[in-house]
Amino acid sequence: MITRISAEFETPELAETAIGRIKKSTSIRSANMVYNKTSDEAVKLRNGTVWTLLPTAVTSYNYYTASMEHPATEEIIPEHERRRNTTVYIMCDDENIDDVKSVLNALGGLNIKIRQ
Repeated sequence: MITRISAEFETPELAETAIGRIKKSTSIRSANMVYNKTSDEAVKLRNGTVWTLLPTAVTSYNYYTASMEHPATEEIIPEHERRRNTTVYIMCDDENIDDVKSVLNALGGLNIKIRQ
């Protein structure tokens, strides 16, 4: 019988490591991971600068008058976009459940659930 095992990780990198280790150590049918892809953009923005353009009056020929800049901080990025939680889904046979669970647990998997 086929079983689906799911686990949550704090980052996509940890999830990829767990999937790679599981594929090396035991036979599985499939492995997928789901995470918030906008978190990658938030990580890039965290080390950057925020620019604000100040436009001119409508009658002017110059459409750009000034710009303001300030460093991007954690407060600028909403928390739900910063969250990098990743869910891993593993499909395996019943005899491999314990092996998959032990690898997920050893590499920091949280909320490990089994559905048969």
